[in-house]
Amino acid sequence: MDHEQKQIELERRRRRGARLLAAGKKQAEVARRLSVTRTTVARWEAARREGGVEALRRPARFGRPRKLSDEQCEQLVQALKTGALAAGFSTELWTLPRIALLIRQRFSVSLTDSAVWRLLRALGWSVQRPTGQARQRDEQAIRTWKARRWPTLKKSQRDRAE
Repeated sequence: MDHEQKQIELERRRRRGARLLAAGKKQAEVARRLSVTRTTVARWEAARREGGVEALRRPARFGRPRKLSDEQCEQLVQALKTGALAAGFSTELWTLPRIALLIRQRFSVSLTDSAVWRLLRALGWSVQRPTGQARQRDEQAIRTWKARRWPTLKKSQRDRAE
């Protein structure tokens, strides 16, 4: 069930609860029938009394509004696509603190790393881990080190333990 369907189902449950309450059912019975807490049913009842059944409709959006506008989000995506070097960083690696700094510099909005993470996910971006191998990696030097130097290091560690 996707988010939209879940919200529709929750609204149906609130309306059903309101109908049961209007029919004279006790809050405890409504809570039991709909598998919710009595506090939830009390909140529904208060909303229904104050604003009618319309007060039980699902809100257009839950939670705190985004700090960046749609236009700013588009600008951010373009800046990310352009690359970290173009944004003035020393490497191409985007990190959450770097993105937070970019947002602060371009839009005068401060976001925590976790808020940046949520924003990126909402924009359809995901974690991409670097491969962890340097481009200038010298395979021959690595083999030589493993064959000559590593055995002496291992031996000296064993000797220290004795």
